[in-house]
Amino acid sequence: MLRTVIGLEIHAQLKTETKAFCSCRADVFDLEPNTAICPVCTGQPGTLPVLNKKVVEFAVLAGIAMNCTINKRSVFDRKNYFYPDLPKGYQITQYFFPIAEHGYLYLENEEEKRKVRIRRIHIEEDAGKMVHQGTDSITGSSGSFVDLNRCGVPLIEIVTEPDLRSPAEARIFMELLRDTLRALEVCSGDMEKGALRCDANISMVDETGRSSNRVEVKNINSFKFVEKALEFEQERISKALASGEDVAKETRSWSFSSKETFSMRSKEEENDYRYFPEPDLPVLVVSDEVIERIKGSLPELPWEKIDRFVEQYSLPRYDASVLSSDGDIASYFEEVAQVTGKPKESSNWIMGEVMRLMNDKGLTIEEVKVSPEHFKELFDLMDKGKISNKIAKDIFPTVVEEKKSPKEIVKEKGLEQIDDVEVIEDALQKAMANNPAAVKQFREGKEGVLGYFVGAVMKATRGKANPSKVNEIARRVLKG
Repeated sequence: MLRTVIGLEIHAQLKTETKAFCSCRADVFDLEPNTAICPVCTGQPGTLPVLNKKVVEFAVLAGIAMNCTINKRSVFDRKNYFYPDLPKGYQITQYFFPIAEHGYLYLENEEEKRKVRIRRIHIEEDAGKMVHQGTDSITGSSGSFVDLNRCGVPLIEIVTEPDLRSPAEARIFMELLRDTLRALEVCSGDMEKGALRCDANISMVDETGRSSNRVEVKNINSFKFVEKALEFEQERISKALASGEDVAKETRSWSFSSKETFSMRSKEEENDYRYFPEPDLPVLVVSDEVIERIKGSLPELPWEKIDRFVEQYSLPRYDASVLSSDGDIASYFEEVAQVTGKPKESSNWIMGEVMRLMNDKGLTIEEVKVSPEHFKELFDLMDKGKISNKIAKDIFPTVVEEKKSPKEIVKEKGLEQIDDVEVIEDALQKAMANNPAAVKQFREGKEGVLGYFVGAVMKATRGKANPSKVNEIARRVLKG
């Protein structure tokens, strides 16, 4: 029986206005190539880096949230390698003495709550970006372009211990990490925009404790692909071990088109990068006073919010987890729940209709927001039997788009629920006349046939009949 061992290296782009060591704009996604660069971030001779204070504060804040020891003394180093998207020929990073280390986050499911250790968090600058024509990699490309906008963009790299046991756990941990960084407002967490990138290390261990070589899968930019890439590697390594083959110690990449990993190069060792202290930056010293000030600014973290939502609003833990994954959605839920006095119904509608519209139309919560007062009105209409749940869902997109109150829309479209017994009985009698065999089946004890008649009445009234009243009347009339 093989056991899976996974560790992650996550690069999180910090939400600072400027880059790590110069005054160029840091938010470079969607900019024209090579328009957010200067002599410092492109490594021109004679230039000197100047550390962005906000980068340090964000790194300390992340370290505190992840239960790390904050090192009051840390050092910047040069990581040397040569690639077209790295014009300096080195990256400024922290290798020997990182700003934070020895932390942890808890992974929690129905069975257990388990600690995933964080080895270190360090500050570094990003490299540029290569765009290859006609392929995922430079190999076989008909041509390549270099965009240096990302050079110098501030990152923190979060390195876990190999404590993850499955590809699914790796995905869940990445989601927890994203939610944490978003709650801290230090990173947008948008993997599709490159703000959060994952390198995953995986190996397999047999029952004797013998381990395969470790394989690294680089630059995975979605939670789903983190899981899929690791599942692919899990199967590939298992098959190799079962057939007695060696597993190469290498770096691989994930192909979005073929849904497979492919070999990039043999795995670099530490000495390949020839690390040495960065001569142009002094030792970074963070005082106790600064650490305490930053600790005092710590917001409510996702797992704390989940616990509070369960206790304060009596929500199921699943609901609380979904709502807490985004700070804006969580705040919106609280507004709606407090105005309507119906936390569970509010949760259902936000997780259902609101998020469905967000996903279907690519909207933000701000663009889909229905005022809490309109939600209260919608719930009141349903509670008083004026409209059915189905009609409420049908008119919801109109409430969002036109910003009209539910009452206005129901009145304009003539959607108020039909409670008139004569109208319901008339529609029912017609359905019975059209299907006497179904009437006979019901009277012989086949209760499931009732649904046919309820559906027929709802169709005849264009969904406006009161469903509970239809059920009650149909059961009475059908019994004869």
